Amino acid sequence: MTPQRFQEITGQYPSLRIAVVGDYSCDRYLEIDSSKKGTSIETGLPVHNVTHVRAQPGAAGTVLANLSALGVGEVWPVGFCGCDGEGYELQHALEQLPGVKMDYFFKSKTQRTFTYCKPLVLDPGQPPRELNRLDSKNWHPTPEALQKKLADAVRALPGKVDAFVILDQVDEPETGVVTKNLLAAIDEIKTRTLVIGDSRRGLNNWPHIIYKMNADELARFTDGEAKTAASDLSKKINKPVFVSVAENGILGAIPSGEVAHSPALPVRDAIDIVGAGDAVTANLATAIATDAALAEALELANLAASIVIHKLGTTGTASVAEMQAW
Repeated sequence: MTPQRFQEITGQYPSLRIAVVGDYSCDRYLEIDSSKKGTSIETGLPVHNVTHVRAQPGAAGTVLANLSALGVGEVWPVGFCGCDGEGYELQHALEQLPGVKMDYFFKSKTQRTFTYCKPLVLDPGQPPRELNRLDSKNWHPTPEALQKKLADAVRALPGKVDAFVILDQVDEPETGVVTKNLLAAIDEIKTRTLVIGDSRRGLNNWPHIIYKMNADELARFTDGEAKTAASDLSKKINKPVFVSVAENGILGAIPSGEVAHSPALPVRDAIDIVGAGDAVTANLATAIATDAALAEALELANLAASIVIHKLGTTGTASVAEMQAW
């Protein structure tokens, strides 16, 4: 991609409006000063002294943060948080991001805020070291009234946005944002706007939208070599299919039969792969929304992932300026 073409594509981002529908988490980092050691008098166990706490949007919020970092003009989160401290932190973190419209982000008295609590040891001269994560999730079905509000938000947004990103992050079906009711709403609006979806539980039984997945998730659809399988699936659903293949980069297929592969960029230093897939999703959505070619979309997504994995101790983002520098 030439610098001129890069500018042509990314120069359109400020005019884009994108909705991010899915499970928003509060990524809560507890920064531990390893020099301040202690022992509990009561239990005799080591004490980790937290000297700084920072909260940032995670899961679907990571996709949204990447879109905001790219300079997308309007970003609409569709999701929920609880009426708890983590919910307050998550809402505050979302509201601080440029371009975010909070009209369809709901507070619920019946739900806990999905939270990844990440104790992070900071040793001088060493990369941050994460201890065992503490997760807070909802293990009961999402209340029907909340499901309806989320589905109605999807139905209300096609005239207000140019694209949707759907991210399903929960472990148990029907316990998050992406329920059967929400997928039915997506099925209703899929012909009226661009929709790209990703789910850690796989995209089987999802409406035929643009699929983004990894190689293991692709294997749940069909057997065979990844390029052939992606091409077959793309033809079947008549939509593009994108597959992350870890250290081998990203491949994409479109219904015409074209298949492209973009190799991963070389690793430059210590890495942390958390958030790389969400950066890929965000950059695929913006590239496709600006009518970038298949190979161009893959190149931009790979570049963003390379930048993000080199940001340690955080769920990072990649800005247009950072991408341009590489």
